[in-house]
Order: sequence, then structure tokens, then C-alpha cells
Amino acid sequence: MKKMKHLGTLTAIAGLALLLTGCVQRTKSGKPYGIIYDYLAVPTQHIMNWIAGLLGGSYGWAIIAVTFIIRMVLLPMMIEQSRKATVQQEKMAYVKPQMAAIQERQKNATTNEEKTAASQQMMSLYRDNGISMTGGMGCLPILIQFPIFAALYAAIQYSPELASGAGSLFMGFSLGKPNLILAALSFIVYLLQGWLGTLGIPADQKKSMMSMMIVSPLMIFFISFRAPAGLGLYFFVGGIFACIQTFIIYLYRPRIRASVEAEMKKNPPKVVVPPEPTTPAQPNTTNSVAQEHADNRKRNAGKQHHQNR
Repeated sequence: MKKMKHLGTLTAIAGLALLLTGCVQRTKSGKPYGIIYDYLAVPTQHIMNWIAGLLGGSYGWAIIAVTFIIRMVLLPMMIEQSRKATVQQEKMAYVKPQMAAIQERQKNATTNEEKTAASQQMMSLYRDNGISMTGGMGCLPILIQFPIFAALYAAIQYSPELASGAGSLFMGFSLGKPNLILAALSFIVYLLQGWLGTLGIPADQKKSMMSMMIVSPLMIFFISFRAPAGLGLYFFVGGIFACIQTFIIYLYRPRIRASVEAEMKKNPPKVVVPPEPTTPAQPNTTNSVAQEHADNRKRNAGKQHHQNR
């Protein structure tokens, strides 16, 4: 269930990203316009032009500087989100036996009533033990990056300076054209970030994260490969920051684990008791048994009276 939830989140991110990047329209003469371009891309182009002027006219360094600024602003929020997710992972380890039992009941359920009851037990297990159904990951950091992604994409895609200017060349490649090397580097750095995220967690949770460790970097690769290299440079530098963020959480995990352990000792995990199976009503045999005893007594008394005569 958690794997499907992550895949659904990635699908939503990809769909919304494509929607935002597709909002830029062109006139018959080829001039771009639209809300994304006018209010996001154009200001971003001005910022990159200004930073490039400070850095010797290199738009590659300007993109790196913009990425650095964005990531530094988001870093505290992203670390806090990762910390919450780590707390949730540690709490889930304490309710793992109950969770496995409920999942087994879900698997073996044969009626809709049994499936509904097992689902309600799972929700109660999460709720009663303070575990978030979303794993502690909020949507705010992702939502903040949507307009940033759209602004950079449109600014790089439609920037004349990046298309043909001297500052468009960076490390031997053009920032205005797709570049396989940058796409591959972006894939590798996000693959490394996914691997760092599996350090220090239980083997069963690590197994469930393996698919996400591949899917997310692949998505980054295909977006970078089809987009101008400037966007690939943004993903690559952003991936380095993501690795740093994940490594910070890895170093901080023992302290988080100790905190969760102390909390669980103070407030032990709450046990969700499954409902008792209903049994069909049994016929009331008390009266029939009593009547049978009474009849036997009458027959015995009749036999004795007959013998006395």
C-alpha cells in the first residue's frame, strides 16, 4: 500500500510538472507568452542575467547559484520533513507485529465485511499510535518546487542568451540543448540519494523502498534528457543537496531512534484488538432437557407405583 502511494505521488508530480511546463504558449511569430512565462520565467531570466553578469557572464554558474539559493531556503524545511518521516519509520517498527497480523487478515479476507474490518483495524493502529498514513511527508516542499521547476524550465527553454549567447557554453556543452552526460549525472546523483535513504533502516522497509530508489532517478533522467541541459544542471546540483540532506538525517537517525524509544517506553504501543467472529445463534436446549428429565421422573414414578400394586 505504501509503495502504491509513493508511485501515485510521483505520477502526480510528473503530471503537474508537465502541466506547468505546457502552460507557455507562442504567438504566430514564435514569441512565448502565458502566465507561467510572464510571471515566472521572465523574472527568473532577469535574475539569471543579473547573476551571470556578476559571475563573468557564465549562465552555468548562474544556474548553480540560483539552485544553491533555492536549496538553502528549502533545506531546513526538507530536513524537518525527512526527520518526521524518520520518526514515522521508527514508530512503525514498534507496531510491526500487529501490522503484519492485520495485513494477513486483509490478505485472507473473503468477504467485503472482513476486508472493511481489517482496513478499519489498520487505520485504528495508525491513529492510536500517532503514525501518519502519509509517512510524515508533507506536500508543502513539493508544492513549493512546482513553480520553481516551471519557472526554470521556461526561463532556460526560451532564454535567447542560453539559446545562442556566449554564456550558454558551460564545461564544454550548450545549456540550451539536451545533454546526455548531464542527464546521466542527474540519474546517478539521485540514485545515490535514494541509496543513502536506505541506510540504517530495517531490511523489510528497505525492501519496500527499492522500487522508489530506481523509479524516481529514472524519471529525473528522462526529464533531463528531453529538456535543455540547463535544467539538467539544476537537477544535478539539486541532487547533490538532496544527498547532503539525506546524509544529515542518517547521522541524526540514532538520536531520533533514541527519542522514539524513550517515547514508546513512556507510552507503549496501543494494541488494536480484532473483533470477535460472530457465531450463529444456537438453539436453546435448556427447556427441552429439563422437560426430558421431568418426563423420565414421571415414567419412573409410574413404574414404581405399578410395582407396589
